[in-house]
Amino acid sequence: MHRNQPTTDKVLLLGVVLTGFVALPMFASLDVFRWHLLSQPAPPVAYLGLALFALGWGLKSLALRANAFATSVVRLQAERQHAVADTGVYGVVRHPFYVGTVLVLVGMALWLGSYAAAVFAVVPVVFVIVRLTMEERFLHRELAGYTQYAARVRRRLVPGIW
Repeated sequence: MHRNQPTTDKVLLLGVVLTGFVALPMFASLDVFRWHLLSQPAPPVAYLGLALFALGWGLKSLALRANAFATSVVRLQAERQHAVADTGVYGVVRHPFYVGTVLVLVGMALWLGSYAAAVFAVVPVVFVIVRLTMEERFLHRELAGYTQYAARVRRRLVPGIW
């Protein structure tokens, strides 16, 4: 959290962290060992979950490498001459860090062996999408060159779709 961070962003960030990285693993554990809400994924699906989990963290790492201004806080970093990052994974989608987060969340649920947790992953993913939408508005309004970048890189999260 940062003092210049909008309150709405603080709430959304907390929503992602609490539902995605605290509640989701707890939900998966309870489902696998107690509730049995849905059948467990077959081992190949669980391995696919592990691959998505690793791919998500790898993508997040590439996003951090390509964008020196990437932080968990939505704010303009004027003191560091904040500029648009448009190379590497930012040349494919505008929010690759969020793509990685979605992959991590869904992958974690499958890797932990719970289809029900994969369905529950919709909750933190919604927080991510709302946060992304609000961040887009902020960047269009505050960051010089972002509107031109958005015209060049048309997709926010999924290449060819959205």
